[in-house]
Amino acid sequence: MYSVTEIVGSSPVGTDDAIANAVAEASKTLRNLEWFEVTSVRGKLDGDRVMHWQATIKVGFRHESGA
Repeated sequence: MYSVTEIVGSSPVGTDDAIANAVAEASKTLRNLEWFEVTSVRGKLDGDRVMHWQATIKVGFRHESGA
């Protein structure tokens, strides 16, 4: 059995770093992380330049058995 939570990661470097930051943050309070799904990507612009990235992800984590 799995639960799913949604979290937003951000980075000035790119989407891969934004995703990695979101997973790292989720792993601070959740155990048994199993998968993620990117649900949206956004960016902050300064004129014609991308200055910052945000990635919203759903993270799936496995429930611990009650044994």
